[in-house]
Amino acid sequence: MGILNKRIVVLPGDGIGPEVCGEAVRVLRAVADRFGHEFQFDYHLMGACAIEATGSPLPVLTLDACHQADAVLLGAIGDPKYDNDPTAPVRPEQGLLRLRKELGLYANIRPITAYDQLLEHSPLKAERIQGADILIFRELTGGVYFGEKGRFNDGNSAYDNCTYSREEILRIAHRAFQAAETRRHKLTLVDKANVLETSRLWRETVQSIAPEYPSVALDFLFVDNAAMQIILNPKQFDVILTENMFGDIISDEASVIAGSLGLLPSASVGDTAALFEPIHGSYPQAKGKGIANPIATILSAAMLLDHFGLTEEAGTVRDAVEHALDQQVVTPELNPATRYTTEQVGSFIAYAVLDIADCEMHRNNIRLGMSTII
Repeated sequence: MGILNKRIVVLPGDGIGPEVCGEAVRVLRAVADRFGHEFQFDYHLMGACAIEATGSPLPVLTLDACHQADAVLLGAIGDPKYDNDPTAPVRPEQGLLRLRKELGLYANIRPITAYDQLLEHSPLKAERIQGADILIFRELTGGVYFGEKGRFNDGNSAYDNCTYSREEILRIAHRAFQAAETRRHKLTLVDKANVLETSRLWRETVQSIAPEYPSVALDFLFVDNAAMQIILNPKQFDVILTENMFGDIISDEASVIAGSLGLLPSASVGDTAALFEPIHGSYPQAKGKGIANPIATILSAAMLLDHFGLTEEAGTVRDAVEHALDQQVVTPELNPATRYTTEQVGSFIAYAVLDIADCEMHRNNIRLGMSTII
């Protein structure tokens, strides 16, 4: 692919979001330098910081910018001020839910990888997870999270309605089948079709298009069994497809395979827009301490490059991350004995993007805080 000029809206968000986003941008700048692309970064507020500044978790200016962007890179949102107040009328998460809906980001894609260098970080046995490689497709704009909700007049009963249309299921199911065709040709639908009518519609709809993908083996698991199987035998899975709430739970559970939420990226895509973010939260306790792991956000940036069709560039970023893991240039979350900071890890990976062999020459400067990278 030739030289690209792309506009990326950056939403650093709350807590450690600005720190990890900064390192992902550093790596993307290194990619642009090495391959000759032009990336314009446009920064906007979302989350608790936006509430404090404007009263809204998703200001109009931010939403407009996201509509006009080629892609959106998000750090993290959330703040204890709102987490600890269930009566708060305006919450950071409302901004994210609205952004997903407004941009039509109906498919959340989460790769789960067991890195050989970090097998001991998982609470699961190494032999159980080594080689695990799962891609989870979670429907993102329907289901119980977006259904009608409320309380009855006495205030003592509440309801959250779960609704899905066939079209909502079809559009993400096609994406999941297409992904399975490029991987190990297996797709598992996770549902609760023995109890829920929405799940029966999911199963019926997915079965109806399976003949369009003859190379893909389709199977089904009830969500409770799937939750157990992800722990017992994660290597049995290739692509997992599921609805919104089940996907929220299953994908977080699967994070123990990698051993750290700080390693897991995600993409949320629609027909005309795409957003990339780490799956971890805002981790306010670590804010400003330089200990936040930027790798999940950097890998989210690699998924952003894939979205642009820059496969070689995305592979270069992933190779650079693997090199950092090999060399143990990681934050204390992955190695308590390390003295590398968030910025130093990001700098090392950026150097490796430019030239893996050359980055070792800069390692001491990075450790001393004398890096001059981008």
